[in-house]
Amino acid sequence: MVSPLVIIPARMASTRLPGKPLADIAGKPMIVRVMEAAMKADIGPVAVAAADQAICDIILHAGGTAILTDPNLPSGSDRVWQAAEKLDADGHHDIIINLQGDLPTFPPEHLHAVMRAMQGASFDVGTLVAPVSSEEEKEAESVVKVACHFSSAADCAPALYFSRNAIPWGEGPIWHHVGVYGWRRNALKKFVSLPESGLEKREKLEQLRALEAGMRIGCAQIASAPFGVDTPADLERARQAFGA
Repeated sequence: MVSPLVIIPARMASTRLPGKPLADIAGKPMIVRVMEAAMKADIGPVAVAAADQAICDIILHAGGTAILTDPNLPSGSDRVWQAAEKLDADGHHDIIINLQGDLPTFPPEHLHAVMRAMQGASFDVGTLVAPVSSEEEKEAESVVKVACHFSSAADCAPALYFSRNAIPWGEGPIWHHVGVYGWRRNALKKFVSLPESGLEKREKLEQLRALEAGMRIGCAQIASAPFGVDTPADLERARQAFGA
């Protein structure tokens, strides 16, 4: 039986918005908003993998589970794996979901969409895509695009490549990649043991390391991409979304 564990990586040292996990959004820290969304999905235990004690304290005060991880880890994926090893040393959970900690408006049902890509054994990793809805979104380097094709009967589609450019060429939808991942436990263990790959360094996209290592990434479709909080303007938008 598939048994997912949801882990939310978080650290205070954001370049563009320092301390953003604790930024107040309508009376609650952002990281608590994300944790609560994950808990509402009710697909498995939820924990925050924190690089800082201040984040752990906030999560514990809110009644959640927090794991303090090495602040020098190079990525959120490494933080998620370290927390998974501490939380679940016996390997009871065979799926590890990495939910980004800067998605305060993330709809809980989207975690179930991630799990659609993890049914059966076709994919090592599951993720989310949404249709690009504007020319600005299409051209933005900050919006990661994925080359994938959904046949009429398919719930999921294999990811063939990720880029900051608009791919693929020609008529048809452009897919916005939403950086939430469902990892098979062994795939995540392998991923964090690998060095940065050539295309990963070039595009600044760590999911390309998985593709270059021969892993299969499955994309599940959602209607629209939730926005991440990276700047003060994003934070204000999130506050408005909660009526603050």
